[in-house]
Amino acid sequence: MSPPLGPSQAFNMAESPGCCSVWARCLLGLYSCHCKKPSKEKMPTSKCDCLWFGLLSTTFLLSLGWLYIGLILLNDLHNFNEFLFRHWGHWLDWSLVLLPVASVLVIYSSLLLLLALFLHLCGQPLHLHWLHKGLLSLTVLLVAAALVGLEIQWQEEWRSLRLSLQATAPFLHIGAVIALTLLAWPVADAFYRSQRRGPKVLLLLLFIGAALAIYLAPLGISSPCLMESRQLPPKPKLVGHRGAPMLAPENTLMSLRKTAECGASVFETDVMVSSDGVPFLMHDERLDRTTNVASVFPTRAAGHSSDFSWAELKQLNAGTWFLERQPFWGAKKLTGPEQQEVENQMVPSLTELLVAAAPLNLSIMFDLRRPPPNHTYHHAFVNCTLDAVLRAGVPQAMVLWLPDEDRAEVQLRAPGLRQVYGYRKENGTERPQLLNLPYQDLPLTDIKLLQRDNVSVNLFVVNKPWLFSLLWCAGAASVTTNACQLLQQLSHPVWLIPPQTYLMIWTVSDCVSVLLLLWIFFLQGKCARERKQPVSETAVLLTKINIMLE
Repeated sequence: MSPPLGPSQAFNMAESPGCCSVWARCLLGLYSCHCKKPSKEKMPTSKCDCLWFGLLSTTFLLSLGWLYIGLILLNDLHNFNEFLFRHWGHWLDWSLVLLPVASVLVIYSSLLLLLALFLHLCGQPLHLHWLHKGLLSLTVLLVAAALVGLEIQWQEEWRSLRLSLQATAPFLHIGAVIALTLLAWPVADAFYRSQRRGPKVLLLLLFIGAALAIYLAPLGISSPCLMESRQLPPKPKLVGHRGAPMLAPENTLMSLRKTAECGASVFETDVMVSSDGVPFLMHDERLDRTTNVASVFPTRAAGHSSDFSWAELKQLNAGTWFLERQPFWGAKKLTGPEQQEVENQMVPSLTELLVAAAPLNLSIMFDLRRPPPNHTYHHAFVNCTLDAVLRAGVPQAMVLWLPDEDRAEVQLRAPGLRQVYGYRKENGTERPQLLNLPYQDLPLTDIKLLQRDNVSVNLFVVNKPWLFSLLWCAGAASVTTNACQLLQQLSHPVWLIPPQTYLMIWTVSDCVSVLLLLWIFFLQGKCARERKQPVSETAVLLTKINIMLE
């Protein structure tokens, strides 16, 4: 007969590895890159490992934030692409770089964070491998550099980000509640495992503070789309930005036709003047982005667009570039006849545009890009452009005059033109009926008050459905867009929630989360109490059984 088992021996025989031990061995290999057998006892995590876990959490939050920023930037990214082209001379659609990189960073850091939390629950040390440490540090540097670059070169996008919260805040709140609830399990485990009173109290206070901030966040959430369906304003009209640049080369007669086909009411463009006084359509100060000037006039490709005569401009092709590098990712593929039409596009004059727009029932809105000071028509640019409008013989009401230069003289010579302002006059001498503002000005613009004064507001440039929906709810009369074919298809805002419905969603989600938090802390507390008892009780029981067997 074997001798009686001692308490510790009896417990060791009774103990069997749990599922965590099975999984932890595999996960340790992914986290620490060492496939060693995990310890059956809880191993303490060093302060250095805690710092690396903090870096991991920071990296996850930064990469997630940058992915959100990237999604918002997509509305205006074409401007960034054009900016880089003017400085580098090479075209690249940076949306094909920005989103995949940001998505990979989020997936990598989130998976690593989940591994860390699982290993912590299994009581294993968080010995992060040096390779992960290097990649995480590099990720933080990349995101920090991107944010600094955004601050230096593109500050107006911070206003876009703040505005985007009016469209996303209700859903970000629900996501934050879910994340908080899932995070409660490792937090509760760390709380009950900690032996020191100070860290326990600090952890609990931080978690409660974060929970209260998230639960009460809707008190600070306001959005135009939190309204009853019957209060929804009419759908904004569409203004084609340089026409329909996702369907045809910008600032061409084909783009004009496509603008009419996709339901827009206005063709917005930019006007320059040739060296011999002919106003023509062109946005850039150089012709090399939207024409084949490099092959027709190779020695003058870097020259100013206004330095070319009208006869020289008529020699350029303004469409083939569109087939070589489509400016917008995800644009509709052209048919065979459309490709042939693109290849035949030329630089149009302002007169040609007005004559072609009249039968299409399209209004024309344009800004003036004044030539250099040494240009023959530098001072006479406004009169030269106005002469072209009057010679076209079209109804004056179809022309929306946007430039502020010599506006009084323009009104005197052509009183039928519709005057569009980039700001609202405060001196009372003029009462503008049309305002053309960047969409970032929405928080500063009381559209409903302007509507009561019979003032229409056009906001530019709006390409994404979420932003269009937000401006629709806010009551914008029209929006300037590169994607008229996409916004035309929207028959309703992306989301529209009555305030009472959102209040119910907010209250229910918060209450469910609170109940789950209490349940999780209760279960973790119960497990913590059981961890203090099982060795002695099991050992005594097995010892008694052993004695009885003898």
